[in-house]
Amino acid sequence: MPAPNKKQCKTLTKRSTKGRIHSFESFGTLDGPGLRFVAFLEGCPLRCLYCHNVDMLDMCDYHEMTPQELIKIVLPYKPYFENSGGGVTLSGGDPVMQPDFVYKFFSLCKKEKIHTTIDTSCYVARKNLEKLIPVTDLWMISLKHFDEKKHLKLTGVANRPILENIKYLSKKGAKIWLRYVVLPGWTDTSSNLRALRKFLYEVKFEQIELLPYHTHGIFKWKELGKKYELGSVKEPTHRSVHKIREMLEKDGHKVVVNE
Repeated sequence: MPAPNKKQCKTLTKRSTKGRIHSFESFGTLDGPGLRFVAFLEGCPLRCLYCHNVDMLDMCDYHEMTPQELIKIVLPYKPYFENSGGGVTLSGGDPVMQPDFVYKFFSLCKKEKIHTTIDTSCYVARKNLEKLIPVTDLWMISLKHFDEKKHLKLTGVANRPILENIKYLSKKGAKIWLRYVVLPGWTDTSSNLRALRKFLYEVKFEQIELLPYHTHGIFKWKELGKKYELGSVKEPTHRSVHKIREMLEKDGHKVVVNE
């Protein structure tokens, strides 16, 4: 459901405990364990060529809300969380763009014994990462690409800070679920899959989720008047995705395919 009374483009110029929220999903089932209340926050440090939430990137369409206001919206759903093993997920965009709000809101969730999950690229300053560790039960982190030049082309940023932050969270004992978009010609190459397998041996995580590339979000790019550069890329076949799944399972990893 959309957040009410949305404001239009405004640059985030200072740290704020007010969140800029694009929309909500009351009973999400794809963004963490159990039934979840998902809040989609505005803003993202990446510019992924296949982004399906491109309308949430630029702090241009949001409702401003305090942590206290958001927790009041969440609390009526608490019985559903408790019965399903669910909780609250902050997604986006990328919530790490609003670390103070996330910290305050997750702190309120912890007081209410509500499970907290952050869906992030992990492209964030280490100090903000450290701040969020105590109040975050689960980190859902997207791996984009392992070749630095291709990662830069695909996302607009370098991959090293992301990989180092994941290693840091792993060493701190954070609970991690990894996500990996299977993008034909980009992330499914033999060289990139070798790099993926090597990296997975270097970190501790509970599971990796394979996300087959899809074109469901192209209409948003068109509505915003933006060029979609991956228009010629086709969705991966069921067989190709499950070959990657079998490979990773043979390495001893728990693999989930979100189709």
